[in-house]
Amino acid sequence: MLRVEYAYWLIAAFLLYTAWRNLRERQHARAAFWLLLGLLVAGGDAVLAREKVGDPLPAQLAGGAVIALAVLAPSLKRRAHPETASAEQRLASAVRLGHRLFVPALLIPLVTMLVALFGAHLSIGGHPLFATSQMTLTGLALACVIALFAAARIARAPLRQGLFEGRRLLDAIGWAALLPLLLAALGQVFTQSGVGTAIASIANTMLPEGNALLCLLVFALGMVLFTMIMGNAFAAFPVMMAGIGLPLLVQRYGAHPAILGSMGMLCGYCGTLLTPMAADYNLVPAALLELRNPYGVIRAQAWSAAWIFIATFVAMWALVFR
Repeated sequence: MLRVEYAYWLIAAFLLYTAWRNLRERQHARAAFWLLLGLLVAGGDAVLAREKVGDPLPAQLAGGAVIALAVLAPSLKRRAHPETASAEQRLASAVRLGHRLFVPALLIPLVTMLVALFGAHLSIGGHPLFATSQMTLTGLALACVIALFAAARIARAPLRQGLFEGRRLLDAIGWAALLPLLLAALGQVFTQSGVGTAIASIANTMLPEGNALLCLLVFALGMVLFTMIMGNAFAAFPVMMAGIGLPLLVQRYGAHPAILGSMGMLCGYCGTLLTPMAADYNLVPAALLELRNPYGVIRAQAWSAAWIFIATFVAMWALVFR
């Protein structure tokens, strides 16, 4: 049976490979960073298993490793690796391959969708091929592996070229590669710590009763603010819906929950355009394009975010209470 743990082990192996390559090039701080992260990814299940039987030491060691990552992160300056091909060679290769370049990228969502839809019906010798609870994530991991082989086949390049380029991109991204993992944990921390309940209490105290417009504005701005903090509108959504959306807008003022939820998420996406915490969208492109200003992408998007928010809020106000 294919399980998502196998994907974590592959990620850990790649991180350890990156650490080894950096160590060979005497990039000791960078090597230590990727080594610690690889060990954390590889040993996550073991830490949880030991914690369930009452052994706190592995979890404490993992916490120490996370602190060490934070200490090492400032030393990961942007690093330019030597190009594996000249600009002329890259252009000639792109012209030769044409639209086939998009095939590996398109395979990732296609294979993921196929596994999510039909993976439950696949079995070998009566044993299911995919674990039901992890089917989508396992499908995504499998899709990435298939895309790697497809890219090597289309480009007529050895598989190790994918490792070289992946390592180069990972070094270019640096510590920002960690942000999606940290932000996922942050959203869970906010939910478990009762931030939504605290927001509901503050909103009930400070917002004047009967003013639905002001309540809606606070909800929309809150989605932007919490998305900027968490870097992800999906993490901000349960906090704001639990604090203001459901108890005030839906139950007190009769807002349509589907319209409120969908347009509230769009308000949150405006916050995604404005925050470095959304590293995948705002910091990684700046690093890969080697922009002189690491926040250049955010500056270019700021006015778009403002106008999209205004238009979304006006539409939400016109539709949500109908």
